[in-house]
Formats: sequence, structure tokens, C-alpha cells
Amino acid sequence: MTSPKGASPIASVKPELVLASESPRRLALLAQAGIVPAHIIPAAIDERVKKDELPRLHALRLAQEKARGAQARYGRAAFILAADTVVACGRRILPKAETDDQVRECLQLLSGRRHQVMTAVALVAPDGACRTRLAMTRVSFLRLEDGAIKAYVDSREGVGKAGGYAIQGRAEIFVKEINGSYSNVVGLPLALTVALLKGAGFPC
Repeated sequence: MTSPKGASPIASVKPELVLASESPRRLALLAQAGIVPAHIIPAAIDERVKKDELPRLHALRLAQEKARGAQARYGRAAFILAADTVVACGRRILPKAETDDQVRECLQLLSGRRHQVMTAVALVAPDGACRTRLAMTRVSFLRLEDGAIKAYVDSREGVGKAGGYAIQGRAEIFVKEINGSYSNVVGLPLALTVALLKGAGFPC
């Protein structure tokens, strides 16, 4: 297709997408939707819970801080995508387990109970505007025997995971029921994320 006489040709430049996360799970989920970030720039932020901070507000705050932090580090206009996943029992936010003991404590708490997994997604557009969305999935665990908890702890799979487990791995056998987005529990609600990107003008 040629440009009209006297008009300047317009180059179509696809905007870049920066993922503000080193999570291989989030990268893999985006790839399922055919989305490949141009750059990965994790934003190092303080993820500690503020006093009396509710789980959903904590997730939203951290997602926005991650996105803004990566935006500042990247230094030029782009779509910046960030997310934060929180596992909560009521108002209690479970930690991102750093040790075997924390994994064990999380599983003992979740055993035979229903909990919530919330992922906040933040997207900074090239014009600097920040959009946020939040997905919540309810997950019910079977009652876990001590031997099952020990075997999972020994697998080391729960270290580094919010709530001390990874649903896409061995912990899926613990799940009695799930109500909501499965990909949200993995770490990125895919349908919500794609809709957010499209709404902001990113070609998906």
C-alpha cells in the first residue's frame, strides 16, 4: 500500500512491553497468550505489610510500586506490566515462604481450610497513566496429613512461593476445590491481564 501523493510515509512501530518481574511463571503465562516482553526489569521494593493493611490493598500497592519502579529504571516510554500475588486467610496475609519452616507453617494453616489468592496487576502506559485490576480466587485445601506436609516441605517446591505452595506443581493434589481463575493462583490472571493490555492500547 502506497501513501497518498505528497503525504509522508508513517512507520508503524509496535510499542515495547516491559515485564517488571523475574517470575518464570508469569513469563510462561504471557507466552501462552502469545505475548513476549521486550525487556524484563524487576523492581526491587520493600514488600513488607503495613500495619492494618488489608490483603487486596497490599497487593494493589505493591503491584503499582513495582510498575513505577521498573518505569523509572527503564527510563523511556513503554508499557510496563507488574503484578503481585497475595495468599490470605481472612485478613491475614501469608508470607512468601523463605524457609522450610515457613512452608510447613503455611501448609498447617491452610490444611482443611478455604483461603483467597489475590493478584493485583498494574500497567503503566507510554503516556504515564497507571491502570490496575485485581483478581481473586478462592481455594479450598483438603485436610493434610503430617506425612504429606513433610513430603512437600522436603521437595523444596514451596520456598519462594506466596502461601508456601505452587498450585501448578505437587500442591495441586492438596486442592479440594477452586473457584475463580486458575492462572491467578499460578501468579497472573491471564484473561484479566490481556484485557487490561488491550484496553490500554497494547496490540495483543
